[in-house]
Amino acid sequence: MAAGDGGDEVRVLQNLRGKIYDAKHLVPNKMRDFFCTINLDQEEVFRTQVVEKSLSPYFGEEFYFEIPRTFQWLSFYIYDKSVLQKDLRIGKVSIKKEDLCNYTGKENWFMLQPVDSNSEVQGKVHLELKLNELITDNGSVCQQLVVHIKECHGLPLINGQNCDPYATVSLVGPSRNDQKKTKVKKKTSNPQFNETFYFEVTRSSSYTKKSQFQVEEEDIEKLEVRVDLWNNGNLVQDVFLGEIKVPVKVLRNDSFQAWYLLQPKENGNKSSKTDDLGSLRLNICYTEDCVLPSEYYTSLRNLLLKSSDVQPISASAAYILSEVCRDKYDAVLPLVRLLLHHHKLVPFVAAVAELDLKDTQEANTIFRGNSLATRCVDEMMKIVGKHYLKVTLKPVIDEICESPKPCEIDPIKLKEGDNVESNMDNLRYYVDKVFREIVQSSISCPTLMCDVFYSLRHLAAKRFPNDPHVQYSAVSSFVFLRFFAVAVVSPHTFHLRPHHPDAQTSRTLTLISKAIQTLGSWGSLTKSKLSSFKETFMCEFFKTFQEEKFTESVKKFLDDVSSTESKEPSGLSEPVHLKEGEMYKRAQGRTRIGKKNFKKRWFCLTSREFTYHKQQDKEPIFTIPIKNILAVEKLDESSFNKKNMFQVLHGEKPLYIQANNCVEASEWIEALCRVTRCNQKRLSFYHPSAFLNGNWLCCKATIENSVGCARCTADVPADTQIEIDGDRETERIYSLFTINRSKLQKLEEACGSIAVYQGPRKEPDDYSNFTIEDSVATFHTLKQIIDVVEKLNESHEKYQKKRSSSAKYGSEENPIVGKVS
Repeated sequence: MAAGDGGDEVRVLQNLRGKIYDAKHLVPNKMRDFFCTINLDQEEVFRTQVVEKSLSPYFGEEFYFEIPRTFQWLSFYIYDKSVLQKDLRIGKVSIKKEDLCNYTGKENWFMLQPVDSNSEVQGKVHLELKLNELITDNGSVCQQLVVHIKECHGLPLINGQNCDPYATVSLVGPSRNDQKKTKVKKKTSNPQFNETFYFEVTRSSSYTKKSQFQVEEEDIEKLEVRVDLWNNGNLVQDVFLGEIKVPVKVLRNDSFQAWYLLQPKENGNKSSKTDDLGSLRLNICYTEDCVLPSEYYTSLRNLLLKSSDVQPISASAAYILSEVCRDKYDAVLPLVRLLLHHHKLVPFVAAVAELDLKDTQEANTIFRGNSLATRCVDEMMKIVGKHYLKVTLKPVIDEICESPKPCEIDPIKLKEGDNVESNMDNLRYYVDKVFREIVQSSISCPTLMCDVFYSLRHLAAKRFPNDPHVQYSAVSSFVFLRFFAVAVVSPHTFHLRPHHPDAQTSRTLTLISKAIQTLGSWGSLTKSKLSSFKETFMCEFFKTFQEEKFTESVKKFLDDVSSTESKEPSGLSEPVHLKEGEMYKRAQGRTRIGKKNFKKRWFCLTSREFTYHKQQDKEPIFTIPIKNILAVEKLDESSFNKKNMFQVLHGEKPLYIQANNCVEASEWIEALCRVTRCNQKRLSFYHPSAFLNGNWLCCKATIENSVGCARCTADVPADTQIEIDGDRETERIYSLFTINRSKLQKLEEACGSIAVYQGPRKEPDDYSNFTIEDSVATFHTLKQIIDVVEKLNESHEKYQKKRSSSAKYGSEENPIVGKVS
């Protein structure tokens, strides 16, 4: 099995991607500062930048992340940013997980719904319900309802901390509301109640003992068990956490045990108007892939990997995938990652770029559209160019963000007291510095990027032999316009900055990005085109530049990054920067357990070491060499009553870390596991809980250095620079072929029609949008794709049947929605 592929177990993996566009007509009806968050149930996993002084803020932010846990609701909250008080939630868009498929890949406007505590719920409760038959002293028979509330799982955080939950258990009918209450459990999102409550079920006076003890219909139809979860507020009001309702009639004489998903109160939000809060424009794409063991994908994987050898390339499986997908990006993401993982990307990009160039009539429009070739190169640069961007741009981006100078040169946007000449000097200083860092960075450019640029350069020169500049514009259109310039304007997206820059800094970065795009394109021009600027102020700014000097610098840089000559080894000759961010770590045994034990620190992971610092860019105060890490595993919440914790096991005591949310925790664990996978002394067993008060909480062993009681999780892909799961990407491609099965059949019919009728096409037909250069070769590949997809369909159906039979309705894996009818 190749590194980066999955193991022998079936894995269900979820991811979410999309874009938050803009909001309009928000309340209060005055200019405010707004931002938007993405929440899985009540857990925030993504936040946009703050848009200042707007009624209709444009966010324009893309998101992409793996979802590491089950959830009920995906929500988007609009906040009114406050400096002195708590940020105010204006409204939300909440979509049930089951309904996400209705919006996948579509741009939609959603009306904002009001936010109130009665509608903000998450988690599930484990109940056992039973009807007992009792005979009283006088010989009459009555029914007793037994409610055993066992536990809850996944309750929300309250003000960033685990809640203090308790439950009320009620038997409710037209003329009764008997309520009982559990004990309060302190600081936990997964409380273990294990309390039993008894209720007498009311009988009519005419009831007599019968051969079968059945509850009379007029009684049973009107009774229901209601369980409400609350957070104990102590000195403030208790907070509603969710409820479930179960009609007593479903019990009859049976004992019924099940997990139930908590639900909002039925009257939540009903009194509020939803048409005056505003609306939010979103594009959402949620996928859930069932990844089978690696051997199931052999045929499809081989079919895709030989795509670059197929003549013509339009008859290949990879190209056909892009043809049948409504949005090419759906195909490009898994395709590029799969080809990259198996070292087949460069020849495929060269083949589709050559096809792209056939349709390009003018040299100055080369690689300008969103074709398969350009999208593949864009995605490749994002994946393999992360470290390159950091070593090239991060220092200067940090300087711009941390010590900002005024750079506004648009007369319309100048503030009172601003000096345009001084601002222009500041902007020139930043542009010169960014430009210098870029053109001197060729030695750090990843070899794979250089190989792709080399192919593009020579294909362009071959297509336009009489244009000496086209070989440079073919490369600059990617490396300057679609790589460096984009990273400058959105440094947080490329992990160059941990947070969004403020509005003034964002504007400065936008002006620098425009300048870099222009300077980069000058390497391919015979003369400057100042007249092409839409903004007069940018035209004036560029009059200060010496064109020849910059053109020569760009030309030399493009020569270097599109050369196949060996430069610095592309391996791990210098540390590869993998991940960084702010988390909380527990003091390693120096003080007693308590809130003060956890301190906020800046963590940094490279291919050589894992460090934490008091602040970003400060010297590390603790360092673990990668070779010393023995295991990285999740830590049970019960250890410290905190969510999203994991542990790094090394030579000394375990390092306990709390991430800010489940997505972040999963990403850190995965990154650390990848970089340490080949360590020779990795552990086979570990302790899932902490060693506290003289024993391990998990197994009660009293020796601190005793062998772990749980087996370490399965190995994960080892590639530290390019984190790719080959089986996951192949499964995604299979899903895309399955979704677009009707288009595959149309394309197959089109190939048959072309093969039979070779005359001119008189009018557009169903396949006029498909690229069919060789109908026989395309038909042959289509036949292979359909056969492979059908075999995989059979394997998935077998798994789903097995899963359905093993995951009982009402089990923890398949809980019941909170109201049973």
